[in-house]
Amino acid sequence: MANKSRGLNAAVKLSKRRKKFRMNDKRHVRRKFKLKLKSDPLEGSPQARAIVLEKRQVEAKQPNSAMRKAARVQLIKNSKQITVFLPRENAAKVIDEHDEVIVEGMGGHQGKSKGDIPNIRWQVVKVNGQSLNQLTRGKIEKTIGRR
Repeated sequence: MANKSRGLNAAVKLSKRRKKFRMNDKRHVRRKFKLKLKSDPLEGSPQARAIVLEKRQVEAKQPNSAMRKAARVQLIKNSKQITVFLPRENAAKVIDEHDEVIVEGMGGHQGKSKGDIPNIRWQVVKVNGQSLNQLTRGKIEKTIGRR
């Protein structure tokens, strides 16, 4: 049985052992090779601007049977297309095609999807420079065009 070294001068041996098995750690590998940045359509930034291509509905995972409102958007910075969640009740009515929206991460486990919404990691925060939260609550009215 290969136990760890415990002697007075064991530090070198322990650090070599740690280095040897470091590549078995998934978090270390993702950080070392920058795999999150390579696969992330937002390229590491917290928010990004996008244009709405189409609105759609996504069926929730079991045991729920709701139709969650979502939209397909194209990011302005790199032209990648992602599906985003439209939070709150009337968000789908407020957002139209060709609107400019600001997208941010939804806050699921380790950057993955949240709750019963499958494969959706981002949500809309602003529409044409105005807060989606205030638009859906009726505090402000939507302006036409950008900002």
